[in-house]
Amino acid sequence: MVRKTKEEAEQTRRDILDAARRVFHECGVVRSSLDKIAKAAGVTRGAVYWHFRDKAELFFAMRDDVFAPMLGCTDAVLYDPALTNPLDAIEGSIKEFFRVIGECANFREVFEIMISRCEYVDEFASVEQEVGRPALEFLQKIERMYRLAADKGYLRAGIDPAAAAHDTWAFTSGLLHLTLGCRKNSGLERSIPAMITAHMALRRA
Repeated sequence: MVRKTKEEAEQTRRDILDAARRVFHECGVVRSSLDKIAKAAGVTRGAVYWHFRDKAELFFAMRDDVFAPMLGCTDAVLYDPALTNPLDAIEGSIKEFFRVIGECANFREVFEIMISRCEYVDEFASVEQEVGRPALEFLQKIERMYRLAADKGYLRAGIDPAAAAHDTWAFTSGLLHLTLGCRKNSGLERSIPAMITAHMALRRA
């Protein structure tokens, strides 16, 4: 009986997260109320509050629900011991990121919410730094890989690892914005792997 109760509670939480993603995407975060999310999930407002303290906590839970598996995919490539050249690891992890974005609608929706449907006002006025944390962590990861590439002689002479990391960070962010701004099946998806390869080729020794 206890197991069934836990399973039902977890399913309710899952339903709320899925509903929050849909409502945030359709209405924007500011105009999305917990009442709307509860209705979309088929639960009471009290059930939402039982799982989440407020809308901000629900927002971050929705984000992390997507980011955790995505980071599992990209980090598996970035830290793959079979890739002895750190530049290959960076290139592969960025390609994996865009592969997941292209193939998983839920992942794409969450990034669209974060980039174009979230305003930093009301209860979100103080959380902008937390929203940007995953991007900063990405920058730190690739800077470490660029430094490792420099130590191993794979990075082209004269390139500063920190500058290279910031450049790749900006390139990836710009490509993400471009991807989300384009209509699905616009043809851009087919060009992304070649664009990433060309970007990384400029850094190779």
